[in-house]
Amino acid sequence: MSTTVIHGEGLGKRYRRGLQVDDGLRHSLEAFLRSPISSLRRKKEETFWALKDVSLEVKEGEVLGLIGRNGAGKTTLLKILSRITRPTEGWAEIHGRVGSLLEVGTGFHPELTGRENTYLSGAILGMSKAEIERKFDEIVAFAELEKFIDTPVKHYSSGMYVRLAFAVAAHLEPEILLVDEVLAVGDINFQKKCLGKMGDVARAGRTVVLVSHQLNQIRRLCHRVIWIDEGSVRRDGATHEVVSAYESAMLSGDRSQGLQHGGGTKARFLRWEIAEPGGESRHSVTLLKPVTFCFWLEVREPVRHALHGIALFNAERQLMWANAKDNLMLEPGIHKLRYGFPMLPLRPGPYTWELSIWENDEQLDFCGFTPEMIVATEGFQHPRDEWNGVLNLPVEFRLSMEERSNNVTNSSVR
Repeated sequence: MSTTVIHGEGLGKRYRRGLQVDDGLRHSLEAFLRSPISSLRRKKEETFWALKDVSLEVKEGEVLGLIGRNGAGKTTLLKILSRITRPTEGWAEIHGRVGSLLEVGTGFHPELTGRENTYLSGAILGMSKAEIERKFDEIVAFAELEKFIDTPVKHYSSGMYVRLAFAVAAHLEPEILLVDEVLAVGDINFQKKCLGKMGDVARAGRTVVLVSHQLNQIRRLCHRVIWIDEGSVRRDGATHEVVSAYESAMLSGDRSQGLQHGGGTKARFLRWEIAEPGGESRHSVTLLKPVTFCFWLEVREPVRHALHGIALFNAERQLMWANAKDNLMLEPGIHKLRYGFPMLPLRPGPYTWELSIWENDEQLDFCGFTPEMIVATEGFQHPRDEWNGVLNLPVEFRLSMEERSNNVTNSSVR
C-alpha cells in the first residue's frame, strides 16, 4: 500500500485586494462617522479567497495534475505546499525532500553564477556537495549552458534562465517535485526535452504535482487530476475523466445551455442520454463496451415519410460518424430514438451529437445537443499525443522469436 506523502485538510488562503493607504486614526473615525455602513462594507470587500476549503492526498510515486482557469487557485495551492505561503485556514504536511519550480528561476540569486546557483539549489534540497557534483555535468548538458555556466544569472536571457531552472529542479532528485507551468515556456525543442525528462521523473517513482494548461501533457504524464475552480476542488479523479469534463466545460462556456434548434414547430428534439450501461453520468462514456444512446423527439402533428439524420462531431468539428433513416411514420406524441453501438472507440475528449428530422424537403427540426458527450475512457494509443489518431482501440501485442529450422541453420554454417 502506497504511503501518503502530501496531505492537506481544509486549506484556504485569503488575500487583500489592493493596498490600503493608512490615513490615520482621525480620518478613519471621520469616515466611520460619516458613513459607518459604507466604511465597514469597503473594509470587507478588500479581501478575497484565492483558495477555500481544499483537501487532498497524494501517494508516494503518484503524478498529480492540477488544472483550471487562470486565477483558479492552482499556484496558490502549490505555494502553500512549498511552504512559500502560509495558509489562512487549514493545514498541510509533506513527508520527503521537496523541490519546487513555481516560477522561472525561483530561488536563484541574480548575482551568483549558474554554477553557484546550482550548488545553492542542491544545498537547499539537503543534498551533499558530492551528490550535486555527480549530477552537475548532466544538468549543464541538459540546459545547454556549457559556455555560460560561470556567468551571473542576471545576465541570462529568459530562455537560458528557464533551461537552467528546469534542469536543476528535475535533476537534483527531490523526493517530491512541485512544478508550475514550466513545460509551457521555452522553444518547442526545449518543451519536448522537458516533457521527456518529466516522464523519466515520473517513471522513476518520484512524486510529482504538476500545474499545466497544456492538457495533452497532463493526459500523458498524470495518474490523477484535480480540477480547481474559483479556489475550490470541482472534480478529483482519473485523468481522462477529469480532463474531458474540463474541456467540455471550457468549450461550452461552462454554463447551462438549452438545445440549439432550427426548424418549425411540427416536431422538436427534447434531450438525450446514455441508456446503457447505466451510471451516475448520463452523458459520459467511460468504458469500451456496448453502449446505447437515447434521443427524445416530440411530434405535434403527424409526420409521413420522414427522413431522420444523426451525426457525431469532435471538438474540432471533424465528423466522426453519421447515419440516416428514411420513410419513418411518426404519430403525435413522444418518440424515443435508440442507437446501440458494440463500443465507441474514440479518443478521449468532448463530442457533440447533431440530429435532424425532415418531411419531404422541409426541415422540421435540427438540434445540436448540449450537454456534449464526454468520452472518458482509458487511452490505448501512443504515449506521445501528437501520434494519436481519432480511434482509441485496445490492441494485443506479443513479442516472440522465431526458431530457425535445422536446414536454415546448417546452410548458414556452410
